[in-house]
Amino acid sequence: MSSHREAPEISKDPAADNTDLYAFVSPDRPDTVTILANFIPFQNPQGGPNFYEFAEDVRYDINIANRGDAKPDVTYRFRFSTTIRNPDTFLYNTGPITSLTSAAWNRPQTYTVTRFTRSGESTVLGKGLPVPPVNVGVRSTPNHEALAASAVCRLRGGRQVFAGQRAEAFFVDLGSIFDLAALRPFNPAHLIPLAAAPGLDGTGGLNVHTIALQVPITDLTRGGGRPTDVADPTAVIGIWATASRRTATIRGETPGRTVSIGPWVQVSRLGNPLFNEVVVPMSRKDEWNAEGPDKDSEYAGYVADPELARLLPVLYPGVFPNLSAYRKPRADLAAILLTGIPTGVVPGFQNFTGPTQADLLRLNVAVPPSATPNPLGLVAGDPAGFPNGRRVGDDVTTIELRAVAGLTIPLVDSTFTPDAAVAGLSDGSTNTNPPTLATFPYLGTPIGGYQAIPGSFAS
Repeated sequence: MSSHREAPEISKDPAADNTDLYAFVSPDRPDTVTILANFIPFQNPQGGPNFYEFAEDVRYDINIANRGDAKPDVTYRFRFSTTIRNPDTFLYNTGPITSLTSAAWNRPQTYTVTRFTRSGESTVLGKGLPVPPVNVGVRSTPNHEALAASAVCRLRGGRQVFAGQRAEAFFVDLGSIFDLAALRPFNPAHLIPLAAAPGLDGTGGLNVHTIALQVPITDLTRGGGRPTDVADPTAVIGIWATASRRTATIRGETPGRTVSIGPWVQVSRLGNPLFNEVVVPMSRKDEWNAEGPDKDSEYAGYVADPELARLLPVLYPGVFPNLSAYRKPRADLAAILLTGIPTGVVPGFQNFTGPTQADLLRLNVAVPPSATPNPLGLVAGDPAGFPNGRRVGDDVTTIELRAVAGLTIPLVDSTFTPDAAVAGLSDGSTNTNPPTLATFPYLGTPIGGYQAIPGSFAS
């Protein structure tokens, strides 16, 4: 969760594993959109001597659809390269890393970012761009904040980019949820009851690798305009991230070396949080990862009749009688996850991309950033939050739990009354990692290996 190790095959390939995707109108630069694509889940900050890094043989893409068919109109592609400066040491660094050019840093990475359009244009926006080192610890990276800041690269056209390790911002009580969909605050009501307890942040103390991109709104919209009317269809864009590998990897004659050949094939993708994680059944998760969002009508039945909505009344007897009795297809979830919300459903708001059913993170760029963001986003009256894009602080686990449990059914079916428990439904977790930043790249400073505190274990 949100898309960490969500499918059997990609769980074996963390360097290509999308974990979270964020997209929002930048609060400090409202003429731009910021997109954050995270990869490499559950990073232990102490994971040396071979610390986590982007893969040279993976093609990382951020895709934008702006004409309603869920096919990429704009793609930003990132390719990484690694250098070993000192072949005679096992260490990541042989002294303090005080700059991105420090000779003490043994394994730096750089990257190229290229912008492609559906019409066939390609533009290299930057090459040889630096990736900062991971946060090794107080001696090795004594001022990681400064190192990361120096790796923010400003590109022509008002764009800026960053790629490197950041603190995990997604929070969820993984240990409880995957223990028969238990929510600690609701433990007494579970089929196998326990005492109520506060939720725990299952990703607390962990890091991710982030590709962060901030570009003018005009880079992304159909026609290259900057819409200001929320009702304007051209104000809505669909966003998803992918990772691809070549079809074959050959182990060569040189021990420890491999060569990748053949066409590129997609191995991971991510639009809305928790879609492949919770909606798609295990037998089809790897298939879903390999397909484009324009094929997602194949999975619409799992949205119309989600397994979790059937499990909740069973696991919490008597708590969800109205949900248990509801037999209609979930048109509310289909709108939120597959088409966007049409005009007239939520007053003054829409993020409808058309009838093509596709898992896209949809963003209406005419909705300005909120002066007082509500982590529950649109369902709490804040149209700048999820499912209108996704901000770093949005509590998507609570939002989607409540939606699946029936909170959003009245938007499309006025005859339905949500069960009383739905309004307070939550896993009870909060983000325990370092605070996010007010400016690009927004995600917080990664936790250092020396500073990390190993977890405790209970039987």
